[in-house]
Amino acid sequence: MRCIQCGYTEDKVIDSRTSREGTCIRRRRECLRCGYRYTTYEQLERTELRVVKRTNVHEALNREKILRGMIESCEKRPVSMEQLDSATDELVAELHRDHVREVPTAVIVMKITEKLQNIDPVACIRYSSRYLQYQNADEFIDIVRKMESLRANDPLQGKLKLG
Repeated sequence: MRCIQCGYTEDKVIDSRTSREGTCIRRRRECLRCGYRYTTYEQLERTELRVVKRTNVHEALNREKILRGMIESCEKRPVSMEQLDSATDELVAELHRDHVREVPTAVIVMKITEKLQNIDPVACIRYSSRYLQYQNADEFIDIVRKMESLRANDPLQGKLKLG
């Protein structure tokens, strides 16, 4: 590490602790030349996960794009940014754990709908209506009825399979 104050490359670690639920190490450092203290973060470097779109186009997995879609679905709903941030982190971690290099868009959409179903059913319906390709209104109504049925039978454990 280079000191951001004087550019010297020698420092000593004053304090280390885990951060971000154990996925990162936060280190306080002190420059051995000028004594300036600064913080660095160390985390695992993951291989890039690629998304395979319906058109067979490949692109890098974009956490911000996932979060943005969830935020749009939760607009004017009683859902906090912390809930969405946490759900996004969980989802990205699951995708990295379950897929080595590539993941189809359909898998991502299904995982997002599962997360949103547990957070806010209305947001889940909004998201699914936007990102799943329903052929007609009957398919959409069927999904809403399935969701109502699941919530009525087991409001805490119901899992909806969309699509």
